[in-house]
Amino acid sequence: MIRRIRPLLLLVTLAIACGPRPWWTATQPPSPHLNTTPPSRARVMYRAMGLMVDSSRLPFVASLHFLAGATPDSTLALFAMSLSTRSLDFRPEGHDFVAGYHVDLTLRSDSGVVGGAARDEVVRVRSLPETERVNESVIFQQVLAARPGVYTVSVVVRDRNSPRVYAQDTIVDTVPRFAGQGLGGPVPIYEGTGRDRVGALPLLTVNPQGRLLSGADSLRFYVEGYGLSPGTRLAARIMDADSVELWRDTLLLTSVGGLTSAQFILKPGELPLGRGEFQVEAIGVPAHARTPFLVSFSDQWAVRDFNELSGMLLYFPRQDLLAKLRAAPRPERAAAWRDFYKATDPVPLTPQNEALDEYFHRVEIANQRFEQADMPGWLGDRGEVFITLGEPDRVFETPGAVGAGLRWEYTSRRLTLYFEDQVGLGLYRLTRESRAEYGRVVAQGRRAQ
Repeated sequence: MIRRIRPLLLLVTLAIACGPRPWWTATQPPSPHLNTTPPSRARVMYRAMGLMVDSSRLPFVASLHFLAGATPDSTLALFAMSLSTRSLDFRPEGHDFVAGYHVDLTLRSDSGVVGGAARDEVVRVRSLPETERVNESVIFQQVLAARPGVYTVSVVVRDRNSPRVYAQDTIVDTVPRFAGQGLGGPVPIYEGTGRDRVGALPLLTVNPQGRLLSGADSLRFYVEGYGLSPGTRLAARIMDADSVELWRDTLLLTSVGGLTSAQFILKPGELPLGRGEFQVEAIGVPAHARTPFLVSFSDQWAVRDFNELSGMLLYFPRQDLLAKLRAAPRPERAAAWRDFYKATDPVPLTPQNEALDEYFHRVEIANQRFEQADMPGWLGDRGEVFITLGEPDRVFETPGAVGAGLRWEYTSRRLTLYFEDQVGLGLYRLTRESRAEYGRVVAQGRRAQ
């Protein structure tokens, strides 16, 4: 039997005023010889992580995490879903722009539908640009109480201003039983204190994607201990997609009220981009738990592992430091990444690495702007030049023998580059002379570093 619990944190987020992290308003009861595999669409990665994903006109990513309920036969299921404001249809309302969406969450067992929730939510933003954000800017949460067992979980999301626009996904998941000594979670969160007793509802802002945005905010993992004394040591580690340990830490379970819990924090720059798994166990007690997560440079794109990351840095200016990173033995990859991150950081006093942030930002723009039928945008000639030199000062269309050509001018560099579409299909290539001139400018820049 599943019953709906009105959670203490039902979140409708407003678009972010600045930075990659959502600002929440809660309503009471997110060289040819190298591996140059293009970055995956992030949603493909989330699907591989076992999350709920829809990539239609109303795309979302959703996850389920579990904590102990008030009795051994009752488990709390934390459902969290992220949307972007751009996917919703906003309408003017006074000085604001308002959108709405409806969520149907259903849980089924072999005997049929046993519970769920149906909710209408409103998103209100102050300006038109905020309605165009493509990053995770809206978070929805719902807490359900369920008996342990196997369930089919379905979610349908509809735009209330455009009812024909909807998204949906279904997964099969196991609601665990928490009896005796054990660990609840880990739940990836943005913030929150958790709870002070098993019968209470968690005060948590869940990170639905389990994502740490490189160079931005921290990622926290909330863990609860059941039947474990305060002071019990928890050992956590992170394994990458190749089963290489990247990070480890140890914390003590602390008691708040009648419940023990801990929060592990991953800071920007500690881990390379890619998919990983957070694992935690109680030392000396057979209690353990795990959850997947992702370190990414974008809401839209992701790299799978260390090798793909190495290929993604193909155009990064500090190729000397990159060579050391690529040569690092597997057990030393995390340390090599931290050394690389520190050595390439132009402003060490800030938590971000501005050079890497700018580089990956250009990669993302190149993928969006210069995608071709034969390759992703960042690997094309226009993408290469844009990532390396930045935005041209002036762009002109030029006549070509078959298709249109392009002329990019970099005034301060006294550089003019020509791209030709030799087959008329939008497959732009640098001319031979421009390729040589571009190579000269790039080599000069790297020698000056």
